[in-house]
Amino acid sequence: MPLKVFRLLSIIEGLSLLFLLFVAMPAKYQFNITGIVPIAGMTHGCLWLSYVVLSLAVSHQQKWSVGFWLAALGASVVPFACFVLDRKLKSMTVTH
Repeated sequence: MPLKVFRLLSIIEGLSLLFLLFVAMPAKYQFNITGIVPIAGMTHGCLWLSYVVLSLAVSHQQKWSVGFWLAALGASVVPFACFVLDRKLKSMTVTH
């Protein structure tokens, strides 16, 4: 169950990063619409902190290597990497 929750959180967190980078930031710097960034930024920050905490719990439960956990952590800061991570986690779910 925690792996499924982590996969869902990973996608939501990744989408919040994409929204922040490709909607909120351009709105601020291209169109001077400043109200979106604080809300998107705070939401993304809270989701990211939840992601880090849950990744630690899931990595312990699933017996991930430190390298895999670091890769999963890296996927949280690279745009679109959440989808690659989800595919990998899905294949791990099927084999376990």
